[in-house]
Amino acid sequence: MRTNRIRTTALAATALAAALSLTACGDDKAMGTKPAGSAETASPAATSTDGEARSGAPEAGTPETQTVPAGGKHAGGNGNGDNQSKKPGAVASIPACTPKNSTVKVSSVSRPINHLLLTVTNTGSKDCAAYHAPFLRFDDAQAVYPILDDSKPQAVVVLSPGEEAYAGIGLLGEPGEDAPVKSDNLGVIMVGKNNTSKGEATLKLPAETYTDSRGFVTYWQSDVENALMF
Repeated sequence: MRTNRIRTTALAATALAAALSLTACGDDKAMGTKPAGSAETASPAATSTDGEARSGAPEAGTPETQTVPAGGKHAGGNGNGDNQSKKPGAVASIPACTPKNSTVKVSSVSRPINHLLLTVTNTGSKDCAAYHAPFLRFDDAQAVYPILDDSKPQAVVVLSPGEEAYAGIGLLGEPGEDAPVKSDNLGVIMVGKNNTSKGEATLKLPAETYTDSRGFVTYWQSDVENALMF
C-alpha cells in the first residue's frame, strides 16, 4: 500500500546530474562483485544468483531472485533495527557506504508484486552509514527515480562490517495510469550525508522489469520487511 508523498527534488536532480558527470570522469569506481566462494549474506529463505556489478557495465548472468522471509535480518520496526545508529549525534562522524567499502545488488521478490529489493553490504573493515535513499536511474534516464518521503527511518542505518541495509523499489502504479516501460539496467548512486554522490554501480535488472511514472524507491532500511512495506 502506498501513502506516497514522493519527492523528486531539485536537489536530487542536481545531485544525479553531478553523479553522472562524476561517473563519466571515472572519479568513482563501480561497486564490486563478491569473490568466488564468498559467503552469501542474504536472508536464509533467499535463493540467489547475484545481480551485483563492479565495473559500471551490467554483470552477465541471471539476477538474484529472493523469497522474502516473514521477518528481516534486523527486525525491530521502522527505524528501530539492530543496526540503526546507537549513538545519536555521532552519525555525522561515520563515513558513508560507498563503492570503496560496500557492494550493492538488486533482487526480485515474491511479495509484494511489482517490487524489487536493493541490498547494500558493508565489505570494509569499519562501520559505514547508508545515508538517505539511493539515487536510481533505469537504463539511460536522466531524471532521478522518485524517492518515497514517507519511508524515511527514525535514524540513519549504520552497518558494521558484513551487515546489510535494504531499499524497496516500487515499479508500477495502478493499472491503466500510464504505459509501462521496459528496462534492462539499473544505475544505483550511493550518497553521502550531504546527499552528494559517492559513485554509481550499474546492475542487470531481472528479466521483464517494467516501470511507470508512479514508481518510487525507499530510504535505506535496516530490515527487509520495512523496505518492502510501502
